[in-house]
Amino acid sequence: MHLTRLWAPRLGSLLLFLVILVGGTFPPPAIAASGVDQYVTQYLKATAPIELPLNDRGETRAFTPEDLTRGKRLFEENCKNCHVGGTTLPNPLVSLSLRDLKGAMPPRDTIASLVAFQRLPMSYDGSEESYWCRQVSEDWLTTDQLEDLAAFILRAAAVAPGWGTETFPDSAP
Repeated sequence: MHLTRLWAPRLGSLLLFLVILVGGTFPPPAIAASGVDQYVTQYLKATAPIELPLNDRGETRAFTPEDLTRGKRLFEENCKNCHVGGTTLPNPLVSLSLRDLKGAMPPRDTIASLVAFQRLPMSYDGSEESYWCRQVSEDWLTTDQLEDLAAFILRAAAVAPGWGTETFPDSAP
């Protein structure tokens, strides 16, 4: 197999990782006068409150574009170094795609399950504590903050172009 075919899909993520590693900086996100991040309106398609799965009992909760903007900021501050674009750099076989979130044991495809995972990260198969992801204590991020972060991840996994994939569509940011 030609090396270009093997590495081309991963080259973008690798280059971004290297820029971050050597201390690259990026321009600040575009925040509208309303306080909502442009990524939230354009790529998460959130211009009004959206319902997201709260738990495995089928309950939902509405998250506003402002909630998703806070979640995006928390993701950028705490998660982006390992989860660029919904990928997982320490373990590229498990991303933050809906398919992978649903396939975890227990599934991590609701707000409550993602918050529980952040409080006590477990391996993908749920058999042991995971040291790839940092345990988030209540004095680091509150439950409300983790819920906004989880909402951002779930909404991005559901609708953002290229989120959690190895290849990115032309419309990705």
